[in-house]
Amino acid sequence: MKLDFKNTPTIDQVGIEERVARFNTRSIKKETKLIGLKLALNMIDLTTLEGKDTEGKVKQMCYKAMHVSDDLPGLPTVAAVCVYPNHVKTAKQVLKDSKVKIASVATAFPSGNSTLAIKLDDTKLAIDSGADEVDMVISRGEFLKGNYNFVFDEIAAIKNACGKARLKVILETGELSTLDNVRKASDIAILAGADFIKTSTGKIQPAATMPVTLVMLEAIKDHYLKTNVMIGMKPAGGISTAKSALQYLVMLNETLGPKWMNNEWFRFGASSLANDIVLQLGKEQKGVYYSKDYISID
Repeated sequence: MKLDFKNTPTIDQVGIEERVARFNTRSIKKETKLIGLKLALNMIDLTTLEGKDTEGKVKQMCYKAMHVSDDLPGLPTVAAVCVYPNHVKTAKQVLKDSKVKIASVATAFPSGNSTLAIKLDDTKLAIDSGADEVDMVISRGEFLKGNYNFVFDEIAAIKNACGKARLKVILETGELSTLDNVRKASDIAILAGADFIKTSTGKIQPAATMPVTLVMLEAIKDHYLKTNVMIGMKPAGGISTAKSALQYLVMLNETLGPKWMNNEWFRFGASSLANDIVLQLGKEQKGVYYSKDYISID
């Protein structure tokens, strides 16, 4: 299918940075802050994507996903765990009676440098093992060559292979160089069938930033205004503090509105963020900060 991707909007970088600066100065009352922190916790995809991943490590992470801090009553679970396809069955076994989703990276993550046949096999393994969601990476080399239809067709093929599972399309924005490219890649992913667009793999720097995320949110907004179809958003990598998570939620609410303020439509790919949120909530409930020694790393 031949599509024309030449007429995507040009991004005003100065304007984007000025808007982000305003989001970061919003005053948040204590009660709203507590609600926001619990919401952010419920939006996290706990992730382990290392060569040293073991069955035991995946099981430990899945337990943490359901019991972020048993010492603080009333905390929600996280939204999902994210693992490689060969660990999906282990996660499924542990999480089978919970509401925590299982996401799996696929398509030669994190580089994306492989054939479509291998990427489809990778996706099929994740789906057949029980993944609820697939996080794929686009072919950045093809995108940067201007081969936009290649990128579109590849995303569409992976989406078809996902069946009922939701597809998150990772742009790896740190390799796209410009905000104009981020917007174009966002539009391509959305038109090709992405259920979510996602900033980064977390394997390179810079990963998620607020300016990049705002550009992607604007792409989602424009698509929604044209079609009435909602697309999810996932900034991933580099978001490690409760304060920054709240700033992202302010930006989300003021850009897309309350419909997106839940884990059905917004996720954080930031495992270390869960620990800082627990520390902040512990401080609010007990009046003192927990020691980090009481919180698991994974």
